[in-house]
Formats: sequence, structure tokens, C-alpha cells
Amino acid sequence: MAVRRNRGRVGFIFLLLLAVVGGVAVAIYRGVGPLADPAGCTATVAGLQVGLDPDQGQNAALIAAIAARRGLPARAVSIALATAYQESKIRNLDHGDRDSLGIFQQRTSQGWGTPSQILDPHYSINKFYDALVRIPGYETMQITEAAQLVQHSGYPQAYEAHAPDARALASALTGYSPNGTFTCVVNQPQDRGTAASVTSSLTGAFGGLSTQRTGVRQDLAVPVTGDAAGNRRGWSVASYLVAYAGPLKIDTISFDGLTWHTGRASEKGWQKSASASSTTVAVSLG
Repeated sequence: MAVRRNRGRVGFIFLLLLAVVGGVAVAIYRGVGPLADPAGCTATVAGLQVGLDPDQGQNAALIAAIAARRGLPARAVSIALATAYQESKIRNLDHGDRDSLGIFQQRTSQGWGTPSQILDPHYSINKFYDALVRIPGYETMQITEAAQLVQHSGYPQAYEAHAPDARALASALTGYSPNGTFTCVVNQPQDRGTAASVTSSLTGAFGGLSTQRTGVRQDLAVPVTGDAAGNRRGWSVASYLVAYAGPLKIDTISFDGLTWHTGRASEKGWQKSASASSTTVAVSLG
């Protein structure tokens, strides 16, 4: 009789352990639980892999989005990113040499703006592009030459060292290298974001971008045209949303046959999805 009871207990414990292991496996498959990889972003273009911390990824994505808003070419994004790499490592610094501040280390004494203005990434990025587009033929210049004409740095050749990474990032973030070439590892949202917050962020970055509320959960859809320009636009928007998925509390982004999830699933990057439309960037909130 005691043997039967012991067998029963062993069987119960075995089933309990099996249930726990199964639950953990399902949780990992669904993309919840602590990240195994550190949070951050990666662009992989033509065999070159560029890694960024979350704040760097967000600043880089904003640099690309504002260029799209202004109708600037990918070359402008490459120049801006190479400059930001050299000046701040693409971080919005509240300090620098003398009165230099922000992503581009712009100086108040040289007319770039007030400290609070320069520390606003939207302002500082637009000010950089304002100066860049006044340079005739910047599109065909060496990156370091165009950057120096904007920055007037004491180290005029320093920007060129960052040109390969800047070009790869620009290509991924502007949609010229599509199909999920930019991805991020992001923690699962602890609560649900709002469509209004996502729309506000997209509008602030891209300008008058059309968005639609979808479903009873009020998720979001961003329609794009079905041509090459629409595809680039879609991947630029999708990449921006991946970079900002953490603060915007986004759970899932789908576009052009691929889907990206937060949490443990984000470590796998973009995955094939038959339901992901080529004319709509679909956003599910956490």
C-alpha cells in the first residue's frame, strides 16, 4: 500500500514538473519572460552588421524618419548618421566640449539654438538638415566632406571612419534594404500602449502619415502604396516602430510577409508571416 502511495506521489510530482516545463516553453515561444540577449538594435546590410543600444536605435530611426518627412535622399541620412556617430555616438548628450550639446554636439554660441532646443532631438535633427541642404552638391560629396561643411569640426576627416556603418544603417532605416534588415530586442510590454501615442509619435517623426484604428482592441494600421516607393516607406515606418516599441508599448509589427514580436521572440528578429500585408504596416499594442 505504501509503495502505491509513493508511486502516486512520484507520478504527481512528475506531472507537475512536466506542466511547469511546458508552461515555460510556451511562454518562451510566445515571447514572454526575461530576455536572454541584451536589449538593443541591429541593422544587417550586405554582410555588415551594425549594433546599437536602444537609445541609439531610437535616435537613428528618428534621423531617418525626419529625412523621409522632408523628402531627403538616403545619402542625407548617411551623412547625418556618420556625423552623429562621431559627435555623440548617436546619443542625446546633455554635455560636451565647451557649450556643445545633443546628438550633433551643436553649440549655442554658434547659433544652433538654445540648450533646451538643441536637446530636443526633433529640433536638432532638423537644424542639421537645414544646414546640409544649403550645401550645393552634398549628395555626391564624400560623407566626411559634407559633414565637415555642416559641423566645422577641428577633426575634419574623423567622420569618414563611421561612413560604412552609417550607410548600412541609412539603407535599412530608409527601406532601401528591406525585408527586416533592422530589428531590435525589446522587453515584453508590462501594460498596453495606446493607438493615440503611436500615432502621435509617427506624426511627429514622419509628418502627415495616414493611420487607421483597427479591431475592438483599437490597434493601428499604416497603409502604404503597393509600389517600390510605398515598400520603402513601409519599411521605414516599420523600422521606426521597432526602435520605439519599448516606450510605445508595442507588442507586434507586421509588414510585407514578415512579423516582429517583443519579448523573447524579438531575439529571433523578423519572422515569415503569410498574413502580413505588403500595403499595410499593422501594429498590435501590448
